[in-house]
Amino acid sequence: MKDGFIKVAAATPDIRVADCEYNCNNIMTITKKCAEDGVKLIVFPELCITGYTCQDLFLQDTLLDEALKGLARLVQATEGTDILCMAGLPFMKCGRLYNVAAVYQNGELLALVPKMNIPNYSEFYELRHFEAGCEETVEVCVKGFDYTVPFGSKVLFECEQVPELIIGAEICEDVWTPVPPSCAHALAGAVIICNLSASDEITGKDLYRKQLVSNQSARLIAGYVYADAGEGESTTDLVFSGHNMIAENGNVLVETDRFENNTVISEIDFGKLISERRRIRTFDVTGPEEAGYETIPFELNVDDVKLTRRFDTTPFVPGVKSDRDKRCSEILSLQSMGLKKRLEHTGCDNAVIGISGGLDSTLALLAAARAFDAAGIARERINAVTMPCFGTTDRTYNNAVMLIKELGATFIEVNIKESVKKHFEDIGQDESVHDVTYENCQARERTQVLMDIANKTGGIVIGTGDMSELALGWATYNGDHMSMYGVNCSVPKTLVRYLVSYYAQTCESRDLKHVLEDILNTPVSPELLPPSEGEISQKTEDIVGPYELHDFFLYYVMRFGFMPSKVYRLARYAFDGIYDDETIYKWLNTFYKRFFSQQFKRSCLPDGPKVGSVALSPRGDLRMPSDAVSRAWLADLESVR
Repeated sequence: MKDGFIKVAAATPDIRVADCEYNCNNIMTITKKCAEDGVKLIVFPELCITGYTCQDLFLQDTLLDEALKGLARLVQATEGTDILCMAGLPFMKCGRLYNVAAVYQNGELLALVPKMNIPNYSEFYELRHFEAGCEETVEVCVKGFDYTVPFGSKVLFECEQVPELIIGAEICEDVWTPVPPSCAHALAGAVIICNLSASDEITGKDLYRKQLVSNQSARLIAGYVYADAGEGESTTDLVFSGHNMIAENGNVLVETDRFENNTVISEIDFGKLISERRRIRTFDVTGPEEAGYETIPFELNVDDVKLTRRFDTTPFVPGVKSDRDKRCSEILSLQSMGLKKRLEHTGCDNAVIGISGGLDSTLALLAAARAFDAAGIARERINAVTMPCFGTTDRTYNNAVMLIKELGATFIEVNIKESVKKHFEDIGQDESVHDVTYENCQARERTQVLMDIANKTGGIVIGTGDMSELALGWATYNGDHMSMYGVNCSVPKTLVRYLVSYYAQTCESRDLKHVLEDILNTPVSPELLPPSEGEISQKTEDIVGPYELHDFFLYYVMRFGFMPSKVYRLARYAFDGIYDDETIYKWLNTFYKRFFSQQFKRSCLPDGPKVGSVALSPRGDLRMPSDAVSRAWLADLESVR
C-alpha cells in the first residue's frame, strides 16, 4: 500500500468437480499462504467453489447448498486478516441461478457480483443453467449469513485508508464482449479490475487471451487480475490450463505457465495508474455515485509492500534487442523527418552542425544525413564544423574528422583558441583561472561561429544537446543551448548511446562502424578544460552524476509525477548492487535542485521533435514556471533518509 503499490494474486486451486469441501480447503490454504506473504487482494477462478464443469449438477439443490456452506467457511477463515478475496460460485435468487463472484474479507461477505454476459455457444452453453446478471444493485439474503449483502454488477469496492484504491469485478465472458462491464467500472473510478474466469484451452488461444487482458488494462489505464480455471475441471469435452495473469496499463507483469495449477503474485502500482489518468484528460472518470454505482468500503493495513516486480534501470531503452532496434529505427526516422520538414519550410538546402567527436553531435550528424537523403539534398551541403580549443584531445578531434569524412559532409575546421584568448583579454578573464567563465566563453564562441557560418551559407544551425542535459541544465545559456532546430532535444543520454550503436551495427561502411564504436567508448565530456597527459580531464558524469541514474529519475518524475520518496525507493530497488543508497540519494537530490533551478534554460528552447513519451519542450510536455521552488520536493526526499 505504501507509495501506491498493492500486492495482488491470481490463483488456481486444485479442485474436484462438485466437491465443494475439497475445493474450499484448497482455496483457504492458498489464501492463508498469500496473506502471510503480504498479498492484499486475491482472485480465484469462476465457479471455483463447485468447479466450472458441473453442468446439470448446477440444477441440484445438494450442490447449491454445499456451495453456500463452502462460502461460509471461506468467509469465516479470513477473520483477523485484511486480504480481500474473490471466489466464484452459483447463487440462487428469486428462482433463477446466477454465476457470481463472492467478495469477502476479515470474516465478512461484502457483496455478490453476477456475470453479465452468459455464453450460448456449444462449448460454453451456460444459458442452460444461468441467468444474466443485472446492473441494478439489490440486497439479498445469503444462507449461512445473518445479514443481507449487495447483489449486482454496479458494485465497486473502495479502500477506506486509500480512497483512490477502487476495485471492480467481472466474470470470464464479460471481458470478451464488445463493451465489457469493466469499461463502466473504470470510468466510475475503479483502478483495478478482477476477472474470475474459466477459459478453456485450444491451440493459440493463450496468445489471444493474453492480448485481450493486456489491451483491456491499457484502454482502461488499470490493473487487471485474471484468475483462470485449471486442472481438476472435467475434461469430458474441454481442457483448462490455469492461465493466470496480472497486467498493468498494457504490460503483463507476470503470468503462470499453463497446465499447472499455480498462483502468481505481483505489485500493481495503482498510484501510477491514477497519475496516468490525471494526465490523460480524455479519460473521463465520473466517480461511483455519479455513474450509479454502490461503493462498499473495505479496510487494509497500510504496510510497506515488498517489491518483486522488475523495474528497468534504463526505462527509456527497451530491454529486448529486437524491440530496441525497432525503437532506434523509429527515432532516427522521427529526427530526420522533423529536420527534413524544417529544411523544406525554410527553403534551406544547407545545415551547420558543430562536431566534437562526442555522442550527441554524432547522433545529430547521423540524423541530418538521413534528413538530407530524404529531402534529396546532397550531404556535401551539411557543413560539419570542428572547433578545437583548450580541452580538445587528439582522440575526439580525429574521430570528428573521420566521422565527417565517412558521412560525406563538408568538413570545416575553425580553431577558436586565439578568439577565446582575445575575448578573455577583452573582459579581463585570467586564462589560468579555469572557472565557469573560462568554460562558457568557449561554448559561446563555438555557437557564434556556427551561427555566422549558417548566415554565410544560407543554412540553419542544427542543435546537438540531448534531453538529459536539458533536464539538468547542463548547457551554456545561449551557447550549446541555442540552435535553429534541435534534433536531439527529446532523446535521453542513455538512448543516445543505443541510437549510435544501432547505426554502427546497421551501416555498410566498416570505417564508419569503427569510428562510431570508438566514439561510443569515449568518456562523455564538454572538453572545456585542458587535457591531462593527452586524455580527457573533464568527465561530465563525475560532476553531475551518472546519466543512467538521472534518466531513471527523469522518466518517473516527468512520466508519472511520482513523489521524490517514491522515485528514491524505485531507484534503490532497480539499482540494487550497482549504486549504494547514499549515492542514489546524493544524485537524486542534485537532480531536483538542478531540475528546478535550470528551468529558465528550457523555457526558451529551440524547436525540435518529440520522439518518446517524455519531452521537456515549454510548448508541449513541460509548462513550468522558471522560478518554481523545489522546497516541498526536497523535503519529501529528506523524509526518507
